[in-house]
Parts: sequence; structure tokens; C-alpha cells
Amino acid sequence: MNILKKIYCRAFQSAFYLALPFLPYRQPKLLSGSGEAAQLLKQKGKKKALIVTDPTVYKLGLCNDLISALAQEGAGSAVYSGTVANPTVTNVREAVELYKKEGCDCIIAVGGGSAMDCAKAAGAMIIKPEKSIHKMRGILKVFGKLPLFIAVPTTAGTGSETTIAAVITDDNTRDKFTIISFCLAPHYAILDPAMTVGLPPAITATTGMDALTHAVEAYIGRSTTRMTRRLAVEAVSIIRTDLYKAYTDGSDREARRNMQYAAYCAGLAFTISYVGYVHAVAHSLGGKYNTPHGLANAVILPYVLKRYGKSARRKLAKLARLSGVSSPSADDENAAAQFITFVEDLNAKMGIPTKLYVEESDIPELAIHADKEANPLYPVPKLMSARELESIYHDIKE
Repeated sequence: MNILKKIYCRAFQSAFYLALPFLPYRQPKLLSGSGEAAQLLKQKGKKKALIVTDPTVYKLGLCNDLISALAQEGAGSAVYSGTVANPTVTNVREAVELYKKEGCDCIIAVGGGSAMDCAKAAGAMIIKPEKSIHKMRGILKVFGKLPLFIAVPTTAGTGSETTIAAVITDDNTRDKFTIISFCLAPHYAILDPAMTVGLPPAITATTGMDALTHAVEAYIGRSTTRMTRRLAVEAVSIIRTDLYKAYTDGSDREARRNMQYAAYCAGLAFTISYVGYVHAVAHSLGGKYNTPHGLANAVILPYVLKRYGKSARRKLAKLARLSGVSSPSADDENAAAQFITFVEDLNAKMGIPTKLYVEESDIPELAIHADKEANPLYPVPKLMSARELESIYHDIKE
């Protein structure tokens, strides 16, 4: 990356870092379950909720308890279950149309990151009907107050129940873009391990690695705070001990509960401290090939950590020591190396591949997309240009 762009990126990141204490981040309040959520809506005078979910979650019946609880408290519900992996502009528009048609006055997202991203973008379009969703792309393009918004994660990974971002894919161009605004954060979240007990092992694995990636990128970046560092360490410590347990025994509710909390902690950490090039590359693959986000993050993470090299070594080593990945006495070089090995070994134990599908001819375009997303926003340990990012795609290509 040329020196002028580096100066611009670091100046931009420094300005955001200095502003952190004054920015209106919102931590969602935790609810115990569907019953408490229904009582809350009654107290708030809400009459009908739009439930945003995906076909699989809906067919598994994971919305049923919530729908019943709402009915018992005299509240109605309308279900939008068409959300796809890597939710599209069409998904968002359909959800908005149903919200208006059914006379809804609040939103409940039930699912993984896709359902929550769809719900967030729908909320943004509801309060800004005159604004095109494409014009919401980027940082702080949406202001206002979303309808009361409850997030119910059915995976333990995305942390979307805590974040101020929605990632949406253009149906036509397959361009994957991010909408970032403080008003998108859910007001409440339900962390219920029963919602994740039925997750297949492969999804448990990749969503868990998604949470790990959030924690790692938040910790090794240049915009950390005491709180985000603590949350990241807590998340990694839990993932180290509980992810494989949840993977091998999906009925282990303690492991499931712990993983939900780890994802929540990691989500809070990266909402404030941001992510890095792992996410930028993963988003480009999700937009182009519909690569599942958690899978992409899991595969890409060790390659990017190696590319960061010395620039991330000290922080990665400290994270390794504090989370129990390495011994407290390990020096920086060994501790950092042990952390990368830990990621690779965990992937291997859970059957996650070491490579992904990437078309050679697409690499320059993908790298440009990643560069556009990451620079100047993400406070990465080491800045890379689009040309430099191309090497990561070559690393991960089958």
C-alpha cells in the first residue's frame, strides 16, 4: 500500500478510536426466554411482531414457542421466513412489505446472522422509506430509532444480536455490502441454549469459529479498549474449552449455553473494536460464491494471522497466554505460533477444510472488493492494498 493511503487509513482509524468514548453504542438487554419477551411487548403496548427468520429455522419449529407466548399475551405475529444465507436486497424488501401489510409495530429476528441482518436492514428501510437501501451502504448513513427489536440467535457464532451492522447482498451484482449505524443494534436479546441444541455439528463448528474470528480480530486490532480486550479473552477462553464439546455432543446444554455467551462477548468486542481482513475476504467470497460466512472465516483466519506476521505477534501472543492457548511463560514468538496452530488443529478436529473454492480469474475483483470494505475502516495490525490482498486468495484457493 502506498504511503499516502496508509497515512489516510491510519488517520481515519485514529479519529474513530479517539471518538469511541463518545459514540452511542448500545448493549442489548438480555431476556430469559419467549415468555419474558412476550410480557415485555405487552408492557410496551406492542400489538403485532414481524418475526424474521429463515426456512430451516421455521421448519424446525424454533419460532413456535415465541408465537405461542405472544398469543398468550394478546399479541399477534407475522412470519417472514424467506431469508437466505447471505440475505439479499429482495429479502429485505419482502420483509418490509410484510411488516407494513400486517400492521406490525416491532421486529423479532430468530436465526443466525442472516436473519438478524435482514431484520436490521428491514428496520432501517421502515424508518427511512424514502431512502434506497443501496444509499444506506457504509458508515452512519442511517439515523433514527428502529421499531422495538429483539434478536433471538439460533446459532452461537455471529454475535449479530449485539452488532450495529447488517451485511446485505445485491441480487443482481452479487456485491455484498455493509450498513453500519448505531440505531441497528437490537434493543433486547434472548440467549436460550434450547435454540441451538438441534444445530448440526458442521454448523456448530463453523459458527463457533466465526465467534472465535470476531474475538481474535477485535483483540489484535488497533482500536481496542480495556472492555473489548476483556470480552475477547473471555470469548476465546470459552471457545477453547466448549466449542469442541458442543460439536461432539450437541445435547450438552452447558456447552451450548457457554458458546452462546462466548458469541455474545465476541460480538460486543468487535462491534466496538471492529474486525479485519479475515472478514473482508470472507464477505467477498460470500457475495461472489455464496460461501457460508462462518466457514469462510474459519478457513481464512490462520492464513491471515500468518500474513500479519510480526505486526500482530505481540497481541496474538498475549491473547494466547491469557486465554490458556499457550503457557503463561511462553515468549511472544512461540505463543503466537501456538495460537495459529490451535486454530488449525481445532478446524481439523471438526472437519473444516483448509481451502475454499476460488476462481483464479476472479481474484483481482475479489481483492478490490475486500480492499474497499476494509480500508480505511478496519484498524488492522498491518495494512494491505488490493494487490497485497490477492495473495490471501491464492493461499486459500483449492
